[in-house]
Amino acid sequence: MERTFLALKPDAVQRGLIGKIISRLEEKGFKLVAMKLMKVSNELAEKHYGEHKGKPFFNGLVSFITSGPIVAMVWEGKNAVSALRKMMGKTNPLEADSGTIRGDFAIDIGRNIVHGSDSLDSAKREISIFFNESEMVEWKPEIQKWIYE
Repeated sequence: MERTFLALKPDAVQRGLIGKIISRLEEKGFKLVAMKLMKVSNELAEKHYGEHKGKPFFNGLVSFITSGPIVAMVWEGKNAVSALRKMMGKTNPLEADSGTIRGDFAIDIGRNIVHGSDSLDSAKREISIFFNESEMVEWKPEIQKWIYE
């Protein structure tokens, strides 16, 4: 099973969308293995968005992610990285399909509700930035036998 990182950005938290988004992921069959409500420091934000350093939008990313609390999470499941990316929808909410998180809850690219890892390598890197191994909860949902063969 793959693990991936997902963060509900300050706009999702401020708009009271935490429960709705988590419900979608649980209903799909993914397993939550770590979660925390937190305020991101400038240092953590710069590390998280390090690949974008020097790009014109870098400072805006850092400024926004540090503007309020986020919900950082680790999700586990079959093809979790690609499946959660699909559930999130395109980065620009106006191009995201209805039924996706961004397509249903966002309008502006700068307020697109959610961040998710775009590859297994990114997932490993991002998980290690926000969580340590002791924060991962190993458990097996009884319903899992009804989700996976």
